[in-house]
Amino acid sequence: MNKIITIILSALLMTGSALLFAGNSEGQDTRISLGLTEAERTEFLSEMRQMLVSIQGVITGIGEGNRQLIIQSARYSGNRMARETPESIKRKTPQSFKQIGGPTHMMFEELVVRAETDDMDTLASFTGELMQQCVACHDLFTVR
Repeated sequence: MNKIITIILSALLMTGSALLFAGNSEGQDTRISLGLTEAERTEFLSEMRQMLVSIQGVITGIGEGNRQLIIQSARYSGNRMARETPESIKRKTPQSFKQIGGPTHMMFEELVVRAETDDMDTLASFTGELMQQCVACHDLFTVR
């Protein structure tokens, strides 16, 4: 289990670092704004929080060896979430965003399948890879 904890903590630290240090040396945020309306921003941020809830459930499931919790948690942020994103938001997101977002939702779907058979160390490693997608997206884009 020590390997699992190390992988998870590394992924969380990378995510936090990317969010804290997005921008340049002058302190300016250089990320690409998605140009969302206030209502779209609220919806979009709700989806992002749900993805964090999913990751938290997956990590808890890995720590407890609870495959059902991993599956249930990952499903919330898979293709269903992508399909339910309002069209107005989908139209505003650039291709570069979609190139990160689409595969990220697919990785949640893959996690659902892998949770049935993979050992917990492998699931933890894959979750770390999934979180690298999150870091990449947060490093490039903002809703402000």
